[in-house]
Amino acid sequence: MIYLVIINVLGFLIMGLDKAKAKKQKYRISENTLLFVALMGGSLGSYLGMYCFHHKTKHVKFYIGMPLILFIQILIYCFYFIQNSRQRILYML
Repeated sequence: MIYLVIINVLGFLIMGLDKAKAKKQKYRISENTLLFVALMGGSLGSYLGMYCFHHKTKHVKFYIGMPLILFIQILIYCFYFIQNSRQRILYML
């Protein structure tokens, strides 16, 4: 759980940092890095950062890809939670 908090805060922050760099026309964070952080579990933070900072919202790779990554990760977390809940219930019996 701590990992998910950290990676999502990181995803949010790098979206904001990349937006600030874009405004100042400085060296940018690569799109692959932004997507990699999302794929590693930071999709919620990255998605919130996209819309909070209005960053990458017109790029198809992001406005379709980021919600898709988030949706898939939510499904994985739900499946994992359900499986663990069943195991705990069976263990208690």
